[in-house]
Amino acid sequence: MKKIILIAAIAIFGLGLGNAQEIKFGAKAGLNLSSIGGDETDDVESRTGFHVGGVAEIMISDKFAFQPELVYSSQGAKNEFSESGNGFSFTEESELKLTYLNIPLLAKYYVADGFSIEAGPQIGILLSADAEFTETETFGGVTETFSGEADVKDDVSSIDLGVGVGLGYKMDSGLNFAVRYNLGLSNINDFEGSDDFKQQNNVIQVSVGYFFN
Repeated sequence: MKKIILIAAIAIFGLGLGNAQEIKFGAKAGLNLSSIGGDETDDVESRTGFHVGGVAEIMISDKFAFQPELVYSSQGAKNEFSESGNGFSFTEESELKLTYLNIPLLAKYYVADGFSIEAGPQIGILLSADAEFTETETFGGVTETFSGEADVKDDVSSIDLGVGVGLGYKMDSGLNFAVRYNLGLSNINDFEGSDDFKQQNNVIQVSVGYFFN
């Protein structure tokens, strides 16, 4: 699967440059709503993050374009667990913070004036991975709280492969808006036994951008 995505990315990139009629450069930023899917994710909650980066729109024809991007993206997920009984209660809140340098390589088609649909592969390079937790225990009327954090980058795959699909609208001024769903296709875990414990990134992005004329 990884080889297929990489080959598709190279093919799209080559097609775009080889048939370019017009190239515009721009910038984008926006909101991420990220989560993690796969094994043992029933209690996983979405995490709010952000993304910011640069964009190029390479027009192949009046309606078809190739859009490579270079995007810093804050992702991850949250989780909460609690139990109680016999005068005892326990709550744990945890948060996995992942940051990537993502490289989407999108085919873009204008279906109407300014409105477009887009889809294509994405390659993510892991920049950091941190886990934070807070535990609260109550027993006999006494409450204690513990918290901590750890660098877990060694347990997370350095490369994340996925595919993105979305909708966009571009104004004549260059101002543009987009909504995109990025579905992870590769296992983000990279620790002993992780082949039997597969999880993937899922991210919804809402962006505002500008193409420089």
